[in-house]
Amino acid sequence: TLESSPIVEQAKVFVLLELSSAHQLPSMGVFSSAPKVYKPASEVNLGADSNEFYISPNVKAPRVAGLLVKIFAWVLEAPIIGSIVLYILKRDNLVNKLVSDAEIPEPPLFTAAHTWQDIPEQNVSLTKPDMSPAERVQEAVVCLPARLESVLADPPSPGFRRWTIRDFTSAYISGEITPVMVARRFLAAVKECSGPDLNMALFISCNPQDVIRQAEASTLRYQQGAPLSAMDGVLVAVKDEIDCLPYPTTGGTRWLQRMRPCVQDAAVVAQLRACGAVLAGKTNMHELGAGTSGINPHHGSTRNPYNTGKVAGGSSGGSAAVVCAGLCPVALGADGGGSVRMPAALCGVVGLKPTAGRFSKDGLLPLNWTVGMPGILAATVEDALIAYAAIADQSQPSHLQPELNLPLLKAASSMPTIRLARYAKWFNDCSEDIRSCCYKAVHTLRTRYGWETADVTIPEIEEMRLAHYVTMGSECTASFDKYLKKLSKSEIGWDVRIALSAYGSFSSRAYLNSQRIRNRQMYFHDKIFETFDVIVTPMTGVTAHELQDNAGHTGELDYINGAALVRYSIAGNFLGLPAITVKVGYDREGLPVGLQFIGRPWSEATLLHLAYAMQEACGKNYRKPMVYYDLLNKNKY
Repeated sequence: TLESSPIVEQAKVFVLLELSSAHQLPSMGVFSSAPKVYKPASEVNLGADSNEFYISPNVKAPRVAGLLVKIFAWVLEAPIIGSIVLYILKRDNLVNKLVSDAEIPEPPLFTAAHTWQDIPEQNVSLTKPDMSPAERVQEAVVCLPARLESVLADPPSPGFRRWTIRDFTSAYISGEITPVMVARRFLAAVKECSGPDLNMALFISCNPQDVIRQAEASTLRYQQGAPLSAMDGVLVAVKDEIDCLPYPTTGGTRWLQRMRPCVQDAAVVAQLRACGAVLAGKTNMHELGAGTSGINPHHGSTRNPYNTGKVAGGSSGGSAAVVCAGLCPVALGADGGGSVRMPAALCGVVGLKPTAGRFSKDGLLPLNWTVGMPGILAATVEDALIAYAAIADQSQPSHLQPELNLPLLKAASSMPTIRLARYAKWFNDCSEDIRSCCYKAVHTLRTRYGWETADVTIPEIEEMRLAHYVTMGSECTASFDKYLKKLSKSEIGWDVRIALSAYGSFSSRAYLNSQRIRNRQMYFHDKIFETFDVIVTPMTGVTAHELQDNAGHTGELDYINGAALVRYSIAGNFLGLPAITVKVGYDREGLPVGLQFIGRPWSEATLLHLAYAMQEACGKNYRKPMVYYDLLNKNKY
């Protein structure tokens, strides 16, 4: 019978619903079917001496692509067999035990919104609430340290330095280079890297005429001595999950633009446009954000500029790769489960996800409305700060969020009281190369700045990951069900069909219990932030993995790497906390390694301070990517 066929047995092993299939757990009844009974959060020990057990995902399934992915999708979509297989998978992956059927004393917490908190930050500039985006950009520029080298000189050695927003602005003011010249170089570079030799698949859409039109308007403003801001004429790419005229918003699909037309800029895009930024096009992404690799069967697999045989990550992989390759100093992404920070780490750029509510979500696809929000990918921390100032949402009443603080990066080393928390078992749950790089980075913060790190316990990390997965999947299904009912399944990628089967299988009880777990985690993190300023972790458990040749048309099932890539991402999304990642080294293959700082609500200024200090300490060892375009080098064009 089909129920006992090898196909179903393979599906049980390989189709893991993007959850880890095996766990390193105590032997005393952990795999029993009895639901977990949680003790009250207030009774959990958060100290370094806690006996709370850390569950480490340890996926045993191999990576698969091609025909096997199609088979798994067919099995899961079968009316009876699919339900049985999904039930078994959820049971075996502890979804039922730890989430759906668990007994949790806390009430559900349905959003990760944070109200105003009076926790002063050190060395900041407080902006006025009625400032325009361009005025906020000017305030951010004032916070930056002075640059001593000539604008168009070769980057100082040793090390590789990326051109920044200020470099482009200075070049434009000098008149040696104009926004039109840079736009033409950009378009030539996009054409080259989209060709058969590189096949980078960075953009879903890029309109050369629109890019040149914007650049011509910016060039005229510089000639008249009236640029709108320091971002005037600076290229900014936009993830194809965010509305940006004149482009459709596809969400990485080939059908969404037919059902949801783009009629105006998203709020974050409108603010950038008001600063004079040249919107460069819509970057590639994992279809519907439902994966970590950036492999898209409709628009191509985004490749990592440090090694074109490796993934760029997802789902904002296109934005990360565009910044890494030097095509734009800033790009917009969206982060629902590390989708900005994880590809930023894999591509060696800065990734910033602010506090929930700090950026407006108007014009962002509602893939997962309680965990997702826009984020920034940037060449440097300075660029992240400028973009952050431009798009921060100051329209909310003051009792809902504090006024905008901008960090005085010129005074980063004069912050003597930064307190970092580290959960050692979690911190160490990564590859040897990543662990070594991140420990060295934390040690550097102590020796160079005197910032100490203390050990704590953050309980129920795996439970939080499962609860986030249930939440994200349930919200995606609810949001897009009206579209999916009108579609032929053939229009959806095979790996995404598997994800959607999983998403649609979660019960209302599972969703409610997930929100109870959110409440517990909010309590745990609030308690930790009573003593510490930030939590420090690696950004990913592994560096960028290889692109499989047969994954391009079907996507792939790679839950070993998938679980490792999102291992440190979840708190930022599930709890709405701000987080930033910055490059701190490389693995043995020369692939970037990122370190992450997670902050208390509204502490973006502190995170930017920390990331800048880390960048200053590690920057001399930065390396040039394999694929890189130097748009300001007048000798190359």
